[in-house]
Amino acid sequence: MDKIINNSIDRHLESLGSVKANLKVIKEISGLFISALKANGKIIFMGNGGSAADSEHLSAELVGRFKKNRKAYAAISLSSNICVITAIGNDYGFEEIFSRQVEAIAGKNDLIVAISTSGESQNVIKAVTKAKELGLKTIGFLGKNGGKLKNLVDISLLIPTEDTPRIQEMHILAGHIICEIVEEEFSR
Repeated sequence: MDKIINNSIDRHLESLGSVKANLKVIKEISGLFISALKANGKIIFMGNGGSAADSEHLSAELVGRFKKNRKAYAAISLSSNICVITAIGNDYGFEEIFSRQVEAIAGKNDLIVAISTSGESQNVIKAVTKAKELGLKTIGFLGKNGGKLKNLVDISLLIPTEDTPRIQEMHILAGHIICEIVEEEFSR
């Protein structure tokens, strides 16, 4: 048991370096969040499995609050509406669950945030492709080598490890940093 605990903590600490290596990217992503919100756009998150949970978590931080009591920021997770997901999955296939939602709700000032530890999720790839067709800016919170998404998104926050739990932990850390920067900008 001690070995598992210590190994997990050690791997977590090793992965922190990849977040520090992405400081410029985190600043750039924060700027895109701020620009989208100032233009009355919304931040649209998506992901599968643990990344779906991260998608919901980060959108909740923006709509609710992160650290400060303040007005709500426009954000949504495409991973949240089970009726929409199952209807699209049933009628069009699982690969379309996010792209159909992007097509339906994305506006010209919106920002797409694709969260994928592998960068290979077909439904996320299709949604980013749809977003690009609509002329939207896209961000990838990615892991491993970034997969196909790395070359599709405008900006990628890459956590280059094969350890999925550590990727997810670093995505949330980076997401929290971005949320704090956004709150700080709008509280001036």
